[in-house]
Amino acid sequence: MFKFRLNKKDRGSGARTGTLKTTHGIINTPVFMPVGTQGSVKSMSFQDLEKMRIQIILANTYHLYLRPGMDVIKKAGGLHNFCGWKGPILTDSGGYQVFSMSELRKIEKDGVCFRSHLDGSEHFIGPKEAIEIQRVIGSDIAMVFDECTPFPATYDYACNSVSLSVKWAQLCKNFHNSKNQALFGIVQGSVYKDLRIKCAKELVDIDFDGYAIGGLSVGEPDTVMYEIADTVLPYLPEKKPRYLMGCGTPVNIIESVSKGIDMFDCVMPTRNARNGSAFTSRGKINIRNAGYKLDFGPVEQGCGCFACKNYSRAFIRHMIIAGEILGARLLTCHNLHFYNKMMQDIRASVKRGNFCGYKENFLKTYNNKGEE
Repeated sequence: MFKFRLNKKDRGSGARTGTLKTTHGIINTPVFMPVGTQGSVKSMSFQDLEKMRIQIILANTYHLYLRPGMDVIKKAGGLHNFCGWKGPILTDSGGYQVFSMSELRKIEKDGVCFRSHLDGSEHFIGPKEAIEIQRVIGSDIAMVFDECTPFPATYDYACNSVSLSVKWAQLCKNFHNSKNQALFGIVQGSVYKDLRIKCAKELVDIDFDGYAIGGLSVGEPDTVMYEIADTVLPYLPEKKPRYLMGCGTPVNIIESVSKGIDMFDCVMPTRNARNGSAFTSRGKINIRNAGYKLDFGPVEQGCGCFACKNYSRAFIRHMIIAGEILGARLLTCHNLHFYNKMMQDIRASVKRGNFCGYKENFLKTYNNKGEE
């Protein structure tokens, strides 16, 4: 059921549009995927997301495996039936979460032993287990189990990490047998360009449905992230989707689209909303600031989201300061609308053959300092 079609390439950059056909619908790329860690996007109903025309969400294998558990999801008939989301779902393999818990896990040649952050119980996930969990979840796109290399990392550590990740990627491919689920490889190698190229070549030889660039957005400077993307992309198949994991700010996304990236995910729009920050065309603003106490205009003038049409900055600030759930919900609605509208505008500019002009105007207006 999975098929990627490259529709149009921008003449002045690497930007491109495409369509991803999945079991649960067609996705237009470039696309931003809101993070739904527990099987939901925090504070949003799926009806909200459908009205925004969100195309795909990302669910977290590690968290769903621990809670509610595979027995519940299996009996429900998969995550789509369990949570009620009708569109496509991408699941990570749990690798990032497992490897971020350095004090609670032990890496072995066949996988990782770790203790649950919930109750301290012992668990093991390797390539076979990661594929089986994602099969039960029933996601449209699954990710291979890899080691998310920390930053910073020594060359020797990164080299061993690449070897282990490629070995596990091959095992994931061997264990994966779902015709209704695509499987993506993940390029690792930290900041070392030769290791990134080595990893990309070996994953392409295995032949996956798509390829992700992982191990970024973990503390390295933006310039390093862009350099790694420039290094890796020439070695990935042009006619398969490319996914930059954990990226990021609007500027990160615009820059990465210009290099030829098709897919993005990040907790930034939802997490920032819960902390009182809103993304606008002129940068990020903190709605908690006292200057908005008597500001009865919308979060952003001209925005078509539900929050901006119906509520003022002053009221949303009041909700955030008071700790009311509605405040987080309204800012999340606005931020996801902003990100989704940005992706729509990006796709439209590529179709018009004017992405470079769109990028220039966006960056000229957007306040980079607002992202700090």
